[in-house]
Amino acid sequence: MQPCIIMAECTPIQYSVSDDRIKALNTRASEYGKVLGRILEESHKRIIGQHHALERILIGAMTDGHVLVESIPGLAKTMMIKTMAQVLGADSVRIQFTPDLLPADVIGTKIYRGGRSSAGAFVTQRGPIFHNFVLADEINRAPPKVQSALLEAMQEGQVTIHGDTHVLERPFLVFATQNPIESEGTYRLPEAQIDRFAMKIVIEYPTKEEEIEIVERNAVRDREPPEAVSSLRDVLEMQEFCEEVYVDRVVTEYVADITNATRSPSAYGVRDIPDEMIELGASPRASIWLVKTARARALLEGRGFVVPEDVKGMAHDVLRHRIMPTFEAESQGVTPDAIIDGILDKVSPP
Repeated sequence: MQPCIIMAECTPIQYSVSDDRIKALNTRASEYGKVLGRILEESHKRIIGQHHALERILIGAMTDGHVLVESIPGLAKTMMIKTMAQVLGADSVRIQFTPDLLPADVIGTKIYRGGRSSAGAFVTQRGPIFHNFVLADEINRAPPKVQSALLEAMQEGQVTIHGDTHVLERPFLVFATQNPIESEGTYRLPEAQIDRFAMKIVIEYPTKEEEIEIVERNAVRDREPPEAVSSLRDVLEMQEFCEEVYVDRVVTEYVADITNATRSPSAYGVRDIPDEMIELGASPRASIWLVKTARARALLEGRGFVVPEDVKGMAHDVLRHRIMPTFEAESQGVTPDAIIDGILDKVSPP
């Protein structure tokens, strides 16, 4: 098989795959890309601006990956996730996490039901986690036992209620929100749970023009609601195709270089960030999710193959919660995003 040259508008890559294979993938990717474009358009009927956040939430849905959303209150985190669930045709539920929450409040429990003419029995009362999209609002307020129950659901796609295992219906996605400025009554998320989130999105303030539009739109009573563009079957179908999007070995090596550089930046020429400033680098799970999300990003653009710009475009969202700077680094203003910027600047794409 002769290698062929795929000319992307960003970077030409020499791929060892046939032209016919790429053309077939591009044809299907173009169709799915149009659907995903309509999903974003419908979402913007309710959400002004925040295109990056909506796109990342959709990428999470396409890759079957949980998403951690961080911002101060009032920036429409909850509305974004509920709107995306509505447009995708998925059922959703919002769980407000509080310090007195119990695992049974999330996953459910067994209750005893007796009858007059027959012996009673314990039956399972399912909790709110049995939905497609679970909005875990202020997840860092949940106590450790609740975090443990949620971790099983996120990692295994199942919950255990009094010894009985119940498989959660796919697609099952957890979209968790947390407020970065409030620490009273909160619990630090375990590193093992943070690593289960495919991405961490940081939502910024809207622009002045966007804020004017937000105020004007909310002053109108009869607003056009977003419509469902796809079904759960369509979501599962796109998830399956997303795994078929072509990733060449050279792109995989680029991903591995980026992830390795989070552990030893000096080995890749990142001089502004000494190795001693990083207490914990990204794990191989980061490389896996970097490839998965890069595939979804390519699909959004109607491409059946991944280019290095897809990897760079997803690096911050996939890596920022997996890098732990030391206390000294934080005191000098070195953030995970700054570390990622330095790595992307020095690690050369293929």
